[in-house]
Amino acid sequence: MDYLLKIDRNKTPKHVAIIMDGNGRWAQKQGHDRLYGHNFGVESVRESLKAAKEIGVQYLTLYAFSTENWNRPKDEVDGLMNLLVTSLANEIKELSEGGVRISAIGDLKGLPEACQNELIQAMNATNDNKEIHLNLALNYSAKWEITRAVNQLMASENLKLPVTSENIEKYLTTQGIPDPELLIRTSGEHRVSNFLLWQIAYTEFHFTDVLWPDFKREDFFKAVLDYQSRERRFGMLSEQLI
Repeated sequence: MDYLLKIDRNKTPKHVAIIMDGNGRWAQKQGHDRLYGHNFGVESVRESLKAAKEIGVQYLTLYAFSTENWNRPKDEVDGLMNLLVTSLANEIKELSEGGVRISAIGDLKGLPEACQNELIQAMNATNDNKEIHLNLALNYSAKWEITRAVNQLMASENLKLPVTSENIEKYLTTQGIPDPELLIRTSGEHRVSNFLLWQIAYTEFHFTDVLWPDFKREDFFKAVLDYQSRERRFGMLSEQLI
C-alpha cells in the first residue's frame, strides 16, 4: 500500500521529531554487536529525511545522542562519535545539493573535537539551504536545556520579572524553530527520554514497534497519517475549532 497517496498535504506537520531507538536490539537479533545496528540506522535517517522532504515537512529533529548515552560502554560511545564524523563527511555533498540545512542542539562543546569540527563544516556548508531543516540533538538533555535557558535568562541585563514562558523560550536551543507537532519513537518504548520536554507540551506522539534500522519511508508516512487522523484541540472543545 502506498501510504503517500493518503496523506493530506494541507495537514502535513511542519516539524517532526524522532527518537531513533532500537539499533542495539536490532543488531543483537542479527548476531552482531550494537555498533552494527547504529551503522544500519544511518540508512533509516536517509529514508526519513527523504520522506519528510517528499511531503513538505519543514523541520526534522533527530535525537542522535543524549547526555545519558555517555554512560554506555566506551567502545560503543567511541563508535557512535566516529560514525557521526564519517556520516557527516560522506553525506554533506548530497545533503547540500538536496537543499538540506543542518543544525544541532545540545551541549556541543562536550563532543569530541573532531565531531565539533565536522558539525561546524556541515552547518556552514548548508546554512543557506531552505528545502528542509535537519536538526540533530547531540549531547542533548531537555533538563540541561531548560536549566541553561533559565540561567541565561537570569543573567540577562534586560531581565524584568516576572519570568514568563515567552522569555524562557528565547533562550532554548530550539529558539526560532517551531515546536514539533509530531514525535515518533521507534522500538516499542513508550517514553520521551528527556527529549524536548518544553517543546512537546502539545505534540502528538506516535509509538511504533519497528526497530530503527527497519524504519523506512512507508513507516514515516504511516506516522504522519496517524497524526492527521487526530483532532488537535489545545485545551479547547471540538466545537470551538469549527
